[in-house]
Amino acid sequence: MTKKIAVILSGCGVYDGTEIQESVITLLRLDQRGCEVQCFAPNIAQLHVINHLTGEQMPEARNVLVESARITRGAVKDLAQANVEDFDALIVPGGFGAAKNLSNFATQGANCTLLPEVQALTEAFAESGKPVGLICISPALAAKIYGPGVTCTVGNDSDTVAAIEKMGGTHTDCEVTDIVEDSARKLVSTPAYMRAKTIGEAAAGINKLVDRVIELTQDQE
Repeated sequence: MTKKIAVILSGCGVYDGTEIQESVITLLRLDQRGCEVQCFAPNIAQLHVINHLTGEQMPEARNVLVESARITRGAVKDLAQANVEDFDALIVPGGFGAAKNLSNFATQGANCTLLPEVQALTEAFAESGKPVGLICISPALAAKIYGPGVTCTVGNDSDTVAAIEKMGGTHTDCEVTDIVEDSARKLVSTPAYMRAKTIGEAAAGINKLVDRVIELTQDQE
């Protein structure tokens, strides 16, 4: 049976949205594995816009849903339309958009909150016992989704690890090419560009994550 996977994007570009390479690797692997994929993004303004050439903030405004459509060739829906019952699993690629647009982790750290639409959908997946894959910085949100005791990884970034643990999460150091699984919660995470130096390194871990998320959906049959 074809697996249906939801993917949440947070814009277009590592510094203010979704990490493009992480999202493309994720979508490619899902397609290679024969999955049916639907991307979603919140229909909101980005926190800010960053010039990816200079790293400087730009004096303009952009919409997260509109920017996410750049990655998917237009095939993306408003996150408010997502329904957990339509999917077997959920994956959230990284990029600072996860910390700036899907949540306010970038400004509030351990005191962060998730965007209401993100909180509702991710909690629905958690409560239904359906697999979730979190990539790069996205695992920093795990404790806000699953509550204290959840196990995840962002690689070994000390500041992010400290925030995860302050929120009640359990962090496991992880090589870029590997994954960490919280078996009880069917949560899989991988560091990707939190540690990766090349696209190949990022792909090694992301491919493992996608494969494991798909494997975990078999338990639901």
